[in-house]
Amino acid sequence: MDNTPPTGDQLLTLLSALANPHRLRIIATLSTGGRQYISAMAREIGISRPLLHLHLQKLEEAGLVVSQLELSPDGKALNFFDLTDFSINLTPTAIASAAVTLTPKSET
Repeated sequence: MDNTPPTGDQLLTLLSALANPHRLRIIATLSTGGRQYISAMAREIGISRPLLHLHLQKLEEAGLVVSQLELSPDGKALNFFDLTDFSINLTPTAIASAAVTLTPKSET
């Protein structure tokens, strides 16, 4: 991620992605252990691969992690995940600036 302040919609996506204990554990695991593939990470965190994959998708959509599919020497496809270099400066002023850029939602 670049250092440009997030728009309102981007801020909501980031906060939504971080508002889950599994996702915080995923970020902590990648932060301390570096780049990992799903099976190893699922074992380390203690959740199923399908559930981990769903959480990783949410983090990837928010731009917090990136994935790369690679082939192992035996021809097995491994999906590796790594953290992006991100920083979130959450201040009242930053929130106010982001709020004015929110996409208007139609009232139903």
